[in-house]
Amino acid sequence: MVTGGTGALGSAVVGALLAGGASCVVPYVHDAEAQRFAHRGDPNVRLLAVSDLADEAQVAKVYAGLKPWASVHIAGGFAAGKVAETGKAALMAQIDSNLTSCFLCCRAAVNLMLASGGGRIVNVAARPALEWRSGAGMTAYTVARAGVAALIVALAHEVAKNGILVNSVAPSTMDTPANRKAMPKATCEVWPKVEEVAATILFLASADNRVTRGAIVPVYGKP
Repeated sequence: MVTGGTGALGSAVVGALLAGGASCVVPYVHDAEAQRFAHRGDPNVRLLAVSDLADEAQVAKVYAGLKPWASVHIAGGFAAGKVAETGKAALMAQIDSNLTSCFLCCRAAVNLMLASGGGRIVNVAARPALEWRSGAGMTAYTVARAGVAALIVALAHEVAKNGILVNSVAPSTMDTPANRKAMPKATCEVWPKVEEVAATILFLASADNRVTRGAIVPVYGKP
């Protein structure tokens, strides 16, 4: 399972998983992303249309009937905004898209993995989840991603005895076309490439990861 799999990082993760012989279920919200998804049509990829991964019923349908070895949760959203300019609706939108969706997908994956004898869960936090001061000007997003970080560590301790290893990566700004367009004057050469972040995710989601749990791995690129 790869939520957010049709995005820039998600596509890199799905590509790496396919190269390793995996089959992937990829839920998507935006039709345009699904249409240009690089792995669309691959026989080992199943695309599922959803409207909201913060909805319990929809998450239950996405995971129904699966026996996943790994569940990778990349889906989320970003919005800048100072606290003085952020109302409750905007705050809850960030919490739902980033934290609630992650929590519900973790819960669905855990229940399936408990029945099958184990597995791997990898969530995506963000640099502000670890370095709160860097989240100034995007506080609602920072709060939501910090919640994801706390979820990872607590859940990892809950389920380690069941053979389920839960970890996360915390990227800084990644080198994507969207980020280059949004920040044309930035030194994008120092940003981590999505393929580099995907490589870390792939290890954490693999059977080669035998002991790492409760980790939030910084993937920041060059200083």
